[in-house]
Amino acid sequence: MKGILLAGGSGTRLYPITRAVSKQLLPVYDKPLVYYPLSVLMLAGIREVLVISTPRDLSRYRDLLGDGSNLGMEIEYVEQSKPRGLADALVIGEEFLGDEPCALVLGDNVFHGQSLSYVLGRARERVERDGGAVVFGYPVRDPRAFGVVEFDEHGKVVSIEEKPEQPKSNYAVPGLYFYDGKATSIARLVKPSSRGELEITSVNNAYLCHGELSVELMGRGMAWLDTGTPSGLLQAAEYVEAVQSRQGYYVAAIEEVAFRRGFIGAAELRALGESMAKTDYGRYLIAIADEAERAGTARG
Repeated sequence: MKGILLAGGSGTRLYPITRAVSKQLLPVYDKPLVYYPLSVLMLAGIREVLVISTPRDLSRYRDLLGDGSNLGMEIEYVEQSKPRGLADALVIGEEFLGDEPCALVLGDNVFHGQSLSYVLGRARERVERDGGAVVFGYPVRDPRAFGVVEFDEHGKVVSIEEKPEQPKSNYAVPGLYFYDGKATSIARLVKPSSRGELEITSVNNAYLCHGELSVELMGRGMAWLDTGTPSGLLQAAEYVEAVQSRQGYYVAAIEEVAFRRGFIGAAELRALGESMAKTDYGRYLIAIADEAERAGTARG
């Protein structure tokens, strides 16, 4: 399975902050926003990722992430010349994806929780085993501001509605989707909506019409944060700071995720930490490498 990280758009809801810099390069506490959705793909075991961004910003993502080799990954880049909707990412990524299944994550969504890896693994396994598509359901108090998913007792989706006045469930659909190899061909058939965009809901509804759309639920103990507004960006930073300062481990440290997933070894992790040794972040990575090496020595 491959991953697509959509980091385009103009970030108008964050003006004037984003007039000169991409939204997904803004800091969320101690790391760039893009680290958070990238870590989600990595937690799903995905090592090949396509980053889609604007012509202005793409070189900055290359500077930040490189080719991914230091993380044991392969990261490629492609331009989205203008915002044409979320489903356009599947069209743009056609050559990258081929006919392989994929996960699509939006670059401004932050996910965190103890069971996140498990939920992601279930979604990936379902798509790779059975085909079709998987969306996620996150419980919210007032779902009228979101896409809302209705589903049966078997996790099969019954309906998806965008910002309904009378929601049929309290589960919002966050910006994370798993698709089988048909996603690109389906996206190519999507017509622009009244907003002039290729809507991801149209792709999801195509799977729904064929009975191939399922939902994975993100329940208690899971956090989903939308950073598209100044208040959302601040709330995400406060959340990350609270978790890290109180619990002692870092949220979305992509180098640590690469190590935990077996993409890189302790020596590679140490080198990454030493390149930032003057920071708490770098020292945190070095400490993890130290612990791993001590455990290896003890076992030997």
